[in-house]
Amino acid sequence: MTSRWLYSLLLWLATPLIRAYLRRRAKKQPAYLEHWDERWARYSGPAPQPYDYWLHAVSVGEMRAAAPLIRALRQRDPTARLLLSCMTPTGRETARELYGDSGDGPGADVVYLPYDRPAAVRRFLARFSPRCGLLLETELWPNLIHGCADAGVPLLLVNARLSAKSAHGYARVRWLLAPALARLGAVLAQGSDDAERLALLGARHVKVCGNLKYDNQADAAVVARGRDWRALFGDRPVLLVASSREGEEALLLDGLDALPARTLLIIVPRHPQRFDDVAALIKARGLPLLRRSGWAATPMPDDVRVLLGDSMGELAAWYACADVAVIGGSILPFGSQNLIEACALGCPVLLGPSTFNFADAAREALAAGAAWQGQDAPALLREAAALLDDPPRRQAMGEAGAGFAERHRGATARVLAVLDRHLSVRR
Repeated sequence: MTSRWLYSLLLWLATPLIRAYLRRRAKKQPAYLEHWDERWARYSGPAPQPYDYWLHAVSVGEMRAAAPLIRALRQRDPTARLLLSCMTPTGRETARELYGDSGDGPGADVVYLPYDRPAAVRRFLARFSPRCGLLLETELWPNLIHGCADAGVPLLLVNARLSAKSAHGYARVRWLLAPALARLGAVLAQGSDDAERLALLGARHVKVCGNLKYDNQADAAVVARGRDWRALFGDRPVLLVASSREGEEALLLDGLDALPARTLLIIVPRHPQRFDDVAALIKARGLPLLRRSGWAATPMPDDVRVLLGDSMGELAAWYACADVAVIGGSILPFGSQNLIEACALGCPVLLGPSTFNFADAAREALAAGAAWQGQDAPALLREAAALLDDPPRRQAMGEAGAGFAERHRGATARVLAVLDRHLSVRR
């Protein structure tokens, strides 16, 4: 109890810093100033009707990962009331785009999860009265977990992952996290390594259920859009840099000459607030640039060397039109972005050395022959060049990726089975 009191006091003292952080982020992304009161669980108007399911996903990647689970919940109970919470404006926008309006039932309501202060947690739970809660991946908020347990709200950590690096950091505050983790209804881990690390951190009722991302089916219309784009590129080789992180674009642009002549490089930054910065980076190198926002899906001019994917919700289309994809976040030590979607769509994958966020998926994709891993940007560009000149090998990697993704599906059904047991006990 003393540890929670100290944590809560430190969080309260940090409130001015949190406010300053939000205002600083708002200079590039003004949406950080919107829905301000929700971040402190201050609400106006009458409370809504209680929610059947509440799911929390911190931002875009986690919100997209939740799609199979949300789809399954809606299919079995189209009238269920669904609340989604997040922490970022892009996460909120993604939730609205994907789940805010359902053709087969009521749309989901979207709010910010308040910062982890005890009073704010109590107000949040009293306002929305969820029947149960699902936290995605690594959202470990001690006061939230204790608050749900005290209020009798079953709370599950689903699609849970914990890298070795994160586990080492969390171990320093095990005195705070262990009591909270022990009060979770269940911890449903992506892999055995994640399960072991979470158990060592203090979690109980740990079960390996697999990764929900394997169950995420790309929108057929978006994939078809990408196939149509590919026809507009003619016979040019196409290399995609998917979900790139800060510093990675420069490393790849500097080695562009290693690629076959006429290669079209498509760069899709991970964060939309960086679109303009990446465009400036490309222009500074004197490379002819076209932005997706200024491209009317007409035949690609031969002089365009780089296409900047400055749009949201089209990553599946980019995979569908690429010959090879470099997965962002893996070149510099960010831990990699999601490689599963590329594999599922049959796109050969190149990974840099940093894959701790997708350690199991990366290891298994490499073993299946769906991916190749290099130690730096020059190595990735050399391998990309070799693949772009080798259609049979690309086809083999693409087929291996599709098979690898198919074999790992089924996490959604396993999560729902555990959730049903907890809800039946509560009844």
